[in-house]
Amino acid sequence: MKPTERRVGYGTAIGYGVTDLFGGGAFAVIGTWLLFFYTTYCGLTVLEAGSIFAIARVIDALLSPIMGYITDNFGNTWLGKRFGRRRFFLLISSPLMFLYALIWISDMSYWYYLGTYLSIELLSAMVLVPWETLSAEMTNRFSERTRLSGVRMMCSQLGGLLAVSVPGVIMHFTGKDNPMTYTYMGMFFAVVFCLAVFITWRCTWEASDVCDSDEPEYVSAHGSGNLWHHIKGLVLDLFSSFKIRIFRQHIAIYISSFTALDVFGAVFTYYVVYSLKQDVSVVSGFLTVAAFVSVPGTFGFMMLLEKFNMTPSGALRLSYGCIFGVLCFLFYIYMTEAQVSVWLFLGVFVIFGMARAGLYYIPWNIYSFIPDVDEIITKKRREGIFAGVMVLTRKSTVALAIMLIGIVLQESGFVKGSGEQPISAVHAIVGLMIFGTGALLAISFYITYRFKLTRDTHKILIKEVARLKLGGRLDDCDPRSRQVIKDLTGYEYDKVWGGMDKVCDRDTLSSVSYRNDPS
Repeated sequence: MKPTERRVGYGTAIGYGVTDLFGGGAFAVIGTWLLFFYTTYCGLTVLEAGSIFAIARVIDALLSPIMGYITDNFGNTWLGKRFGRRRFFLLISSPLMFLYALIWISDMSYWYYLGTYLSIELLSAMVLVPWETLSAEMTNRFSERTRLSGVRMMCSQLGGLLAVSVPGVIMHFTGKDNPMTYTYMGMFFAVVFCLAVFITWRCTWEASDVCDSDEPEYVSAHGSGNLWHHIKGLVLDLFSSFKIRIFRQHIAIYISSFTALDVFGAVFTYYVVYSLKQDVSVVSGFLTVAAFVSVPGTFGFMMLLEKFNMTPSGALRLSYGCIFGVLCFLFYIYMTEAQVSVWLFLGVFVIFGMARAGLYYIPWNIYSFIPDVDEIITKKRREGIFAGVMVLTRKSTVALAIMLIGIVLQESGFVKGSGEQPISAVHAIVGLMIFGTGALLAISFYITYRFKLTRDTHKILIKEVARLKLGGRLDDCDPRSRQVIKDLTGYEYDKVWGGMDKVCDRDTLSSVSYRNDPS
């Protein structure tokens, strides 16, 4: 990708980031209220409502990588050339946001609710997958991508806060037992999401050289053949992404870190109620504190990366260290039964909220640099497929984590609905929250020491890609650049940028992206 002449200031970053009001808010509202709405005002049984979520989860797992593949190759179409291969989907999705209001209409049929919910899942993939790629396309400057990712995460957290606060405000005026409350709520969020996506469409741009017609050896898709060729191309793209060393490390960090917080969040309420013998309202108070400090926490980590030149690995280790400290504090309280003041607890959760903000922010900041590493191997810009893989792996692991937690609690003798739990269940709760969370974070902590993507190595990578695009010879690369590219890609330098033609190695990643004999 050629260095862009357009600069990304905070105004542009806000314009880009507001779409995460949808990403952070839409499904937070759904997760909090939709099951209750279905079973209370729509005449659905718990089984029917649960089946809607289950069907949507299966379909959604497929939609994200498919959407990534489509947007990577949409630039070859007339619409893609006219409106952009990414931003076209934002343009058409903005008015479609009013579909969000339709899922909150009461007294309809099961098929109506299944259809409307699936439409929101499709709309989510149409918006979030191409939108997530734009930070990598709008600029190749480390500081500007850091700014885009940071503002985006702050908007996501703001969306989560709106999801918590707005329903309560509407209920104050319309009544908590009125089904129209949920309809008004859906209409409010539909308007917000529509405006947010339209603002992003207006404020963003795409890289201008993602499909250079003067490179006949390059194919932006796996041919323009029939459906089978596109399915084959999608599968090849999905698996080829894992051949890149830095992406494998990134996925391991991303999944381990996020799953650790899933485990913590799933059992923390049990820990407070059954291990510390506290009221459930205490849980809400602590988590609310953590949520409120997440926005300044994200800004703080953004400043560490952008202004103080801290490496992503170093920032992650800072986040992990804080969370390790919180886990030790919670374990100490359980083991000693010490009496701790509420203010100390609140202070601990301020630290937890700040650290959690960094843990959520940094992996998505790192994502925007992965396509640059991929480009020096494949000569392609495949932001979409990497976004799709991240969403696919994330949604798969969160479902698996929740299922495993349920199995562990059940096998430990956990009694549903009981005010007291057997000691075996309490030990399982503490073990999951302290040691389960800690073990997953320890995996990520270890990988960060092998993770070589920094501001400096990224600059070397970008300069080398630019040199090769201008016709530079592979043999002229300096030793430092060769080592950096090997550290990032996992390949020797002579096997990147089409070097497989020279070394006759069809197993290099480049072979996936060039037109070879299908046999």
